[in-house]
Amino acid sequence: MSVDTAPRGLVSAGVGTPAARGPARPRRRSIALPYRLLRLLSPLILVGLWQLASSTGVLKESTFPAPGTVVETTRFLWESGQLQDAILVSLRRAALGFLLGGGLAVVLGALAGLSRLGDALVDPYVQMLRVLPLFGLVPLFIIWFGIKEEPKIYLVALFALVPLYLNLVAALRGVDRDLQEVAVSLRLSRWERLRHLYVPAVLPGALVGLRQSLGAALVALVVAEQVNAGAGLGYLINNARDFLRTDIIVVALLCYAILGLLTDAVVRVLERAAVRWREEGVSA
Repeated sequence: MSVDTAPRGLVSAGVGTPAARGPARPRRRSIALPYRLLRLLSPLILVGLWQLASSTGVLKESTFPAPGTVVETTRFLWESGQLQDAILVSLRRAALGFLLGGGLAVVLGALAGLSRLGDALVDPYVQMLRVLPLFGLVPLFIIWFGIKEEPKIYLVALFALVPLYLNLVAALRGVDRDLQEVAVSLRLSRWERLRHLYVPAVLPGALVGLRQSLGAALVALVVAEQVNAGAGLGYLINNARDFLRTDIIVVALLCYAILGLLTDAVVRVLERAAVRWREEGVSA
């Protein structure tokens, strides 16, 4: 058992104590700072190359609009209220689909990861779902649920379910057996085992699954909103396609990308706060 993988609740008191890990943290932060700045600047570098390609004629305005055109179109859509409305509608679909899929993933993952019977009953279905081309379900969902909101939300839910389920099950199956035996020898109750052993042990893997699940939900949202959407970013794209407005299409796609970056950033912050003990244990 390594220190960095040991759950916090059962790690011995002498490992990763504040006294032992104090001097290492400022140095790690100073080393990480240039990389964080580079991470923030990398989108600006891409925009600069984009502007250069547009100015030199490598990218034609009719094929791919220049950054200035995209900014002007964004300003117009924002001032007219179209962009805010579209983002709110798309966020609502993504949130409902993710909550549904994520909730099912936690329940099914816990059943499959903690019980052999649950694994036998649940895992084959999720594995079949994993290899199923989910985009092929779109026609079936339209037949079952019509062309309203339901097929879009259910498609997002299915995409969000699989990554979180797989990571959660893998994390549960990877819980150290020695720690499980310690929990038994200490006669911890089920609630205490869940709190002090399983939750700390699976949290890093579950958060990785959460990031993948949110990304998959946004990918599914892009596809789902192409199904006769009457509002949302997908509606903006479809409407702009009919009028050959590539600038509006680019603005909508950038909104999807920004939403993905924001959700990923939120999970990163949550991850740093939730598994801080793991980094501290390594630096000790």
